[in-house]
Formats: sequence, C-alpha cells, structure tokens
Amino acid sequence: MNLLTQKDLEGFVEGRDARAFDKLGAHTDGDTTRFAVWAPNAHRVQVIGDWNAWQGDDLERLENTGVWQLVIRGKIRGQSYKYRVHGENGWVGEKSDPYGFLQEVAPGTSSVVWDLATHAWKDDAWRKRRKEKQTLDAPMAIYECHLGSWRRVPEEGNRSLGYREIAPLLADHVEKHGFTHIEFLPVAEHAFYGSWGYLTTGYFAPTHRYGKPEDLMFLVDYLHQRGIGVIMDWVPAHFPSDAHGLVNFDGTHLYEHADPRQGFHPEWNSSIFNYGRNEVRSFLLSSAMLWLDAYHIDGLRVDGVASMLFRDYARKEGEWIPNQQGGRENLEAVYFLREMNNAVYLAHPDAQTIAEESTTWPNVSRPVSAGGLGFGFKWDMGWMHDTLEYFKEDPLYRSYHQSKLTFRSMYAYSENFVLPLSHDEVVYGKGSLLGKMPGDEWQKLANLRLLLAYMWSQPGKKMLFMGGELAQSSEWNHDASLDWHLLDDPKHAGIGKCIGMLNRLYVGDPALHEGDTEASGFFWVDGTNAKDSILVYGRKGHRDEDVVIVALNFTPVPKDNYRIGVPHAGKWRELFNSDGKEYGGSGRGNMGGVASVPVPWNGRRNSIVVNLPPLGAVYFTAR
Repeated sequence: MNLLTQKDLEGFVEGRDARAFDKLGAHTDGDTTRFAVWAPNAHRVQVIGDWNAWQGDDLERLENTGVWQLVIRGKIRGQSYKYRVHGENGWVGEKSDPYGFLQEVAPGTSSVVWDLATHAWKDDAWRKRRKEKQTLDAPMAIYECHLGSWRRVPEEGNRSLGYREIAPLLADHVEKHGFTHIEFLPVAEHAFYGSWGYLTTGYFAPTHRYGKPEDLMFLVDYLHQRGIGVIMDWVPAHFPSDAHGLVNFDGTHLYEHADPRQGFHPEWNSSIFNYGRNEVRSFLLSSAMLWLDAYHIDGLRVDGVASMLFRDYARKEGEWIPNQQGGRENLEAVYFLREMNNAVYLAHPDAQTIAEESTTWPNVSRPVSAGGLGFGFKWDMGWMHDTLEYFKEDPLYRSYHQSKLTFRSMYAYSENFVLPLSHDEVVYGKGSLLGKMPGDEWQKLANLRLLLAYMWSQPGKKMLFMGGELAQSSEWNHDASLDWHLLDDPKHAGIGKCIGMLNRLYVGDPALHEGDTEASGFFWVDGTNAKDSILVYGRKGHRDEDVVIVALNFTPVPKDNYRIGVPHAGKWRELFNSDGKEYGGSGRGNMGGVASVPVPWNGRRNSIVVNLPPLGAVYFTAR
C-alpha cells in the first residue's frame, strides 16, 4: 500500500474529484493499511485504534494538499479507529473518518477498517436493461421504505430486520404490489436513529444497524435480480453537529461556513456545507458516486434541495448574508448541484437523480447545458399538498375547492415530476393517509382508493410511503413495525389489491406512462364540473390508439347515466373501477364497458354514458 502523492490529490484539491474515496480514508490490502485524512489547519494528526491501544500513531502531512497520511503494517481489518486531531490553542478532537467505509454500530462512533471488494454481484441482467426501466417515458412506481421500521421481530426485543433478512420479504411485497422501484430513506450511517438517516454522520458508510457493507450490497443485488430498481435518499444539504463528525473537524470550520448566517441550519439545528470550498465539493461528489459505483444504486433522491438553493431559507431578515451579486441565491450550491448531476450522468447515464425541491426555482429537471440544475426528476410537492388538502375536505364542500386539483395542469409539464405521498405526510401528528380521509370507515377507504386512482392516472412517476398499501389508521412510528395484522381485514387488504392493479395497469398500458413528462400525454375532457365534484380527463401514449379516459367522482353520491365525450367511436372497455368489490367497494360499475353513440359532448363528436360509483374512479380504454 503506497503513500499518496500530490499528483494523486490534484483533482481533490481542485474540487473535481468524484472518486476521492479511492484515496482518502482507510484502505487495506490485508497486510497493510493506508490512512489519509484532510485536516489542513491541524498541527498534528494521529490515528488511534484497537491495534495501538488507542495511544496514537502519527500521520505525516503531504505538502500543498492539507492531507495527512500513514501506512501501517499488520492485519487490522475490522478494528476500530478514529483520528485524534490537534488544532490551534491546544484544541484536540477525536473524529471518525469522513471517508470511512464502515462505522461501529450506534451508539458507537468509531470508524472500522474495512474494504468494499467483498461481494460477487449477480445483477448483470438488471444493469443491462436499467436504461429502459428509468427513461422519462418508462413507468416508475416507487415504494418508499424505512428499513428500521418496515418489519420487526417482536420475539427478539422488537429488533429491526437486517439487510439480508429483509431482502426476500421486501422483494416479495414490492413485487406483489407491482412497484418497479424501492426508495430507501437514507441508509448512510447516522448516529441518531430518530433522524431516519437525514442527519448523516457517515457519508461513505451504510448504517451498521442492519449489517455490513456487503450485506447492503446483497440486498441491492437481490432486488435487482428480482427486477426491482433501488433509489437511495442522499443528504448533501446539511450535517449534524455530533462531536465525532465533520463539524469543526480540525479545530476550524472546515466543512461548514464559520459565519452561522451561512453555516448553521435553523430549521434542523445542523451545519451547512461550504459548497464554495473545493475539497468539500470533492467530498460530496465522491459520496454520491460511491453509492452508484460500489452499491449499484440506480438513483439518488437528493434531500433538501430548496434549502441549498436559497441563503435565506428558514431565516428571518438580518439572519442571512446576500451573495456577491446581492441576491438570495446560493450560487456556490447551484454550481455544486450542476457539477454533481453532470458527474453522475457522465459516469452512470442510465441512473437518475431526483430533487426534493419545493420552490418555483426554474428548470430543476432540465439539463445543465440548457441552463437547468441537471436533475432527472423533481418531487411535485405542490401536487402533494394541494391534493391532500382537497381530500381532507368533506365532500359536501369539495365543489368549492376543485381548483386544488385542476391547477396542476397549468404546470404539470414544467418539470419531470415524481408525485410523492411521502413519509413527511404521515408523521408529526399529521395522521396516516387513511386518517386524513373524511367520513365513516367505508367512506375513508373509498376516499383512499380514489386518491390512489387519481394519483396513478396523473402525469408523473408515482411514489407511496410504506404502510399506505395497508391503509394504516395510525401514523408512522419509526420505533415500531408496520401494522401487518391489517392484512387479515379484507377491507384493508383491498387497498393493497387496488394498488397492485393500478401498478399493473400503469406498467402495462403505454397511455398511462409514456406521456408522464410530455404535454401530449394528457388532455382535459371536462375539468369544469365543480358543481358535481367530477373530473374527466385522458392520458395518451405515443401511438394515437393508446388512450385511457379517466372519470373521477369525488362525492359519495353515485352519478348514473353520466355522459362523457370520447376521442373516437367504438366500444370503451372499463379498464379499472376503484369501487370494485375485490378492493372493498360496493361493486357499482359499467358491466365491463359501454359503446359510444354519435352524440356530441365535451367538444367531441362521440360520447359514452357511464355510471360513476360513489367516491370512485373509473378508467376506460377503446382497445
């Protein structure tokens, strides 16, 4: 194991090294281990660990890089270590390795000497066809999952399942419900379990709570072999102030800004990365790349993008510093995000990046070359909030709020959107999805099926947080398992069957996915019938014959003999009915389909007369 040279670190120092993890951190070949850490303002750096009884071996500084390094002989793989960093005025800190591949199981905070070349991948078939599974016109139905609380073992102290244990169970569940992808809440190491991973302490280490790096590789590999894509939440917006972590790393504000008006995040009580520092950009670029390279992750959902873009995010007047042009935009963060997306798509053109971005910043999901931020997709947070606010309304008053649903058509194609019903909507007293629905038990379940049918027929990729498929009545608790016993109740099991059918239709019918990001993929039939709280619209694929008509009745009153204008004459088959008895509904429908008649309606020459079930959605196709 050789020491690093200045040439090895040129890209790191210049802020363009997207694989700095190959150099920094602990690298072992079994007989020797090289330690390398960036601490430019330190006066002395030691590595302390199991092999030296935590007494310390001194690293040497590599000139003009700020990097300290040392090669140790002996078999120390699996042993714990930290860096003891000596700064100015007698300051001494004991830090875990920023580039460490493994950390001790929490509450331990030391790094562990480890390597990543320990898993024999078997997902070649998936990776060869990954591009066709993740294009803009491909169906992407995402199951959002928190590993620690998906399923637990009450007989063993209510422990969470490990990476290997959960693999077949999760694959079976996702496959049964027809989802194409899983999105994991952050699996990078985090000291505080209650942060769900969003307070990351190990940007290159999967959390040891569920196993070692090769165990996470097994999970991803297994899912790929079952034809399921894997997206991971990634958090470059901020990091926690844990003493063993990045904050004040060498006795100075190294990774974060010194001025709290730039370096402190008031909303999350955490530190903000200094995106203007070259070595910090290399650190974050490399973290993103590691998960794609080493763990075969198919996409990164980037958390907190809005907070990165604006210097005044969650701040009052006088609590932030304008940029060099006098504006509120964080120009350094914008530059970093563009560099990150360019690097990801250059190395992995068939991967995807997804922005959690809640403002009106333009062109988030447009290429950098066209002036965009370069993301593949953006969460449609406006749709999520407007839709849930609408569904909370008593149907008696929904006619006054129909614009919450129709407004989306004004911007639906301004970005490449993912429609999220995320974990954030079922915590902090917000209640479960089912709990948000008005009415008695039957109406709540019917409303939930209607919500899902509406979502799955809208342009955009779909995302549902775990538990939604069980129609949980209680909100998510990260310390407990999902309420699996609900599957014994046919009414709750019917929601899962409904989702399974929606996903099969979404994946199998080009009309429902090919136009997810193209304006030609959606057309209104009737968006103005607020009086009856009814919406009718169409979805269209690339071929003219690939059309699905969607009719939604947002009241508990059946609407029989309801006329709908259709694009052409013929038999229109009922493709889906959310009121089906198999889903827990009343079974009101259209006997399999209806024939059009030459009666002009909704600006079209032909029309069909249908029965709209109470709090129900029906899809029709002429094929």
